[in-house]
Amino acid sequence: MHMTPRDGALDLLKWLALLSMVLDHLRYVGYSVDFLYVPGRLAFPWFCLAMAANLARARTAVTSAQWRYLGWLMVFSAISEIPYRLFIPDPDTLNVMPTLVLGLLVARGWQQPTLQSRLLAVVAVLLAVLFPERLMFGFFGVLLPLAMLLVIRRPWYFSLLPGLVCVAANQWQVLYAAARMGNGAAIFGIAACLIAPLLGLLLLRHAGRLKPPPMRRWAYALYPAHFLLLLAVRQIIA
Repeated sequence: MHMTPRDGALDLLKWLALLSMVLDHLRYVGYSVDFLYVPGRLAFPWFCLAMAANLARARTAVTSAQWRYLGWLMVFSAISEIPYRLFIPDPDTLNVMPTLVLGLLVARGWQQPTLQSRLLAVVAVLLAVLFPERLMFGFFGVLLPLAMLLVIRRPWYFSLLPGLVCVAANQWQVLYAAARMGNGAAIFGIAACLIAPLLGLLLLRHAGRLKPPPMRRWAYALYPAHFLLLLAVRQIIA
């Protein structure tokens, strides 16, 4: 779902989301770098915001580009599962892409008043309700792209809504308990979740003149590839 002309701010948001994700996953390479948990909280909400931005720019109810977008997400959801399980020790959930797939269906079902889109959105919500423990970021993670879509063209203070959804998606009970005990990573992690949508919205609105390298379809491969790269690094330093 690429726009013409390209939106440099949107490409920058995607690159920063990717960087945040890599920083977060560096915690599993072998060194004690728990502080990277904080910038890592920016990755998922920024990917959801990028998805919402693409949907908000769509001019037609249903386009072939949107179906291709969904198709690529589903393909790389499957491809990424093996590298994800090789790198993350004893994962409790699937990789993040199934959550994004369901989130895309929910947001598009809200946006597009077609029977097909609405039925797919209902199925996505049911799956999120029935199997939240299998989805990274759970039920609230599936709702986050919709929350982003609802506020993307509203005043900046509406970003508190997706910020709260982001906190809920990040195991807020565990974060809150750790924060009450004075854990710095938990305290700043909650703050990062709350402000991530605002930071992303400000970037989209004020960084349009920047021209980072465009993220095209090849960028989907960066998700499984970064797991393999970090796995190789872990093997080398082990």
